[in-house]
Amino acid sequence: MLRVERLTKIFENSTDQIAGGIRDASFTLDPGTFFTMLGPSGCGKTTTLRCIAGLETPDDGIISVDGRALFDGGGKRINVPVEQRAVGMVFQSYAIWPHMTVAENVAFPLTVMKHRRYSRADIEQAVAKALAVVDLAGFQDRPAPRLSGGQQQRVALARAIVHEPRLLLLDEPLSNLDAQLRDEMRSELKRLQSRIGITTVYVTHDQSEALALSDQIAVIDKGTIRQIGSPQDIYFRPTNPFVARFVGATNLLAGRLVGAANGRGDVEVLGGRKITCLVPSAIADPSSVSVSIRPESVRLVPRADAPTIVGDNCIPGTVTGVVFLGATRRVDVVSDGVTLQVTTAADVLLPADGAVDLLFAPERTVALPGKVS
Repeated sequence: MLRVERLTKIFENSTDQIAGGIRDASFTLDPGTFFTMLGPSGCGKTTTLRCIAGLETPDDGIISVDGRALFDGGGKRINVPVEQRAVGMVFQSYAIWPHMTVAENVAFPLTVMKHRRYSRADIEQAVAKALAVVDLAGFQDRPAPRLSGGQQQRVALARAIVHEPRLLLLDEPLSNLDAQLRDEMRSELKRLQSRIGITTVYVTHDQSEALALSDQIAVIDKGTIRQIGSPQDIYFRPTNPFVARFVGATNLLAGRLVGAANGRGDVEVLGGRKITCLVPSAIADPSSVSVSIRPESVRLVPRADAPTIVGDNCIPGTVTGVVFLGATRRVDVVSDGVTLQVTTAADVLLPADGAVDLLFAPERTVALPGKVS
């Protein structure tokens, strides 16, 4: 439904020589997909969104929706104007007009549309339909300043879908809400997107939002897409150290690959201790490997207790710190001078002498190309 090929938009920087933007981004979305671009501030995710919307002109690449080219930087030199792209967009600030009612805000795209004219009855019907979708039926005459933050977000969504776009673009729409309301609206947003069935491109730097909302995630770093996959693939099968570290907490150990076959291999870590890992991608330099182990994938047992699961990797260590987090605890364990974090239940008993073994399944251990930075 949406196809982006080799999309490039570079912002040159004469001060610190660090150029911003996006480079050679490519992805294809099926109809109804909720696609999230995830990455730190300044990585190029909003630039990509604005290029799709037509608010920025790419330097190169192709953008098409339903087979219709919106931009082609090659020989065709196509660049469809914003108002003719049939996309809806919600900005980080919502951009709700304070001097207008809810109905007037939602109707705004229809009243200013140049290539199509709507009658008053058509506008009223479209506004009522859009407000019903976001559960704001009956709010038509409410002044915009009398809305809560969550209600303003819904108005912004209604305004974005009132003209029934083929594509919905969301630029960090939850970032201005408090933590509790953000959690509530996250679930509401996914429900609304599923009900409408519209293909959605969502921008955020919040990993939990991306994991909770998305069908597919693109992790972006310094203008380059590092990995595209399902939330489960991104979390449990990262393909490089940046993705492993950025999406959730992880332990990264420097290692050396000593053998691999059929997607699994053995890696020497912590002074020569051998562990078995998944090897999801080719590793050109076996001497330069990073091993990712999620804290919640590690089981901590007192050294005196024998492992109960045959085949688990085992690393000995000593507990050096415990942080209480409510339902869980974060336990710091030092092994061969390296500190690893382990997430345990709050009531797990720790040995008095701190001597423990860390057990973790090979299926939850991933070998990645590149050194730990």
